[in-house]
Amino acid sequence: MARETVKDASADQGVSPAEVDAVLDELGVGLDSDLISVLQDVQERMGYLPADVLQGVSDRTRIPLSRVYGVVSFYAQFYTEPQGRHKLKCCRGTACYVRGGEGVIEAARNRLGVEDGESTKDMMFSFETVACLGACALAPVVVMGDKYHGMATPDSIDEMIDEIVDAESNKEETN
Repeated sequence: MARETVKDASADQGVSPAEVDAVLDELGVGLDSDLISVLQDVQERMGYLPADVLQGVSDRTRIPLSRVYGVVSFYAQFYTEPQGRHKLKCCRGTACYVRGGEGVIEAARNRLGVEDGESTKDMMFSFETVACLGACALAPVVVMGDKYHGMATPDSIDEMIDEIVDAESNKEETN
């Protein structure tokens, strides 16, 4: 299933037809385009897959919209709602669970004030749990952005989040 909705998100995040066309033109989407590659490229560009863009992909590739949505909802990598600038993924697999992963997940939930699949109100963070991150020897494992953090603890979650918040605050001060 596609990811959950954004916590307290504002009204519909629609994209204008001109924006849809511009993105799809830039990516060269057409009849011979590979659906998964197109979806990955669009999401990389826009941060998520808005409904209007999925309709545009369907129109250009002549792949039925139901099939496009089927692919988007099947793969956990695709998001149909806006995501936070920083994504925190916590493993809930067996090795992580046995080594204290539930406490790490709870610490992330409490610190961010969101549930699994949600984003913070300021869209700084998205949080989700995943079945396995494939690094069981480092359990419990979390991924912040693209960086794996092994042997995570509730304190290390706070440190990761503090580091990002501080970096963003410093970036705002210099602008």
